[in-house]
Amino acid sequence: MTGGKAAKEGMRIMAGKTEIKTAASAANAFHTAAATGATDAARTGATDAARTVGLTGAACAHAPGAAAPASRAANVSYAAGAPRAVGAARQAAPRTVAAASRREGLSIRDIILVAVLLAAGAVLKLTVGSLLSSMGMKPNFIIAMYCLAIILVRPTVAQSLAIGLLAGLVCQVPMLNATPLLNIPSELLGALACGLLIKVPMRIGGKLDLNPLANTFVSTLVSGGAFAFLSVYINVMSTGGDLMVALAAYVAIVLGTAAFNAALVQVLAMPLKKVLER
Repeated sequence: MTGGKAAKEGMRIMAGKTEIKTAASAANAFHTAAATGATDAARTGATDAARTVGLTGAACAHAPGAAAPASRAANVSYAAGAPRAVGAARQAAPRTVAAASRREGLSIRDIILVAVLLAAGAVLKLTVGSLLSSMGMKPNFIIAMYCLAIILVRPTVAQSLAIGLLAGLVCQVPMLNATPLLNIPSELLGALACGLLIKVPMRIGGKLDLNPLANTFVSTLVSGGAFAFLSVYINVMSTGGDLMVALAAYVAIVLGTAAFNAALVQVLAMPLKKVLER
């Protein structure tokens, strides 16, 4: 009887040692799977093995020194391995950054705005311009409107030239121009100057933007000066007249038109920027 009991007790101790070794192997397998980024199936298998060993070890509670280490090994492996697996999955997740679409060309809204302003300039030149001309003033609302369009739309230099070309073509309407074709080069030069000057910051105190005022004044001088020079060269020089006297007569007209256009565009640009959110 004593020998049989000793044999049974020895077998229980051997079984407990075997459970300890199996639990340690399962824990090592789970840690290896989590650290190396193994597949979900492999990590799940290792977790199940650790849990199974922990339950088996708990069932052998009567074996001294066997159940507690096995259960602890399984619990430690599960508690320590799960966060590592989640961290590895988070690190492996790719990050995507949305690329900002780059604006190319004028939008439909910009084209409509340019067309509306050029049409308004033509109508104002026919109506208000004719009335002011009878009072000795020579305002050119088409120059003012394409300068306003360029300031609001802020196109590239090439697009500014296209707007100037459109303005020059609008000026070819017989009721708007007494000298055909001269407005095409003059408006091209004026639009070019305006397209370059919109890049120059002219804010005072960070709030008041004087770019529309200065930009339109200079652009009108460029356009009016080019038109005056070409007109005098064609109409005066061809007849043997004095070039300087003819140019002096245009100086007052060009300066007055530039001052009028600059004030008009400055007044219109501020509310239109807020309405159009530009």
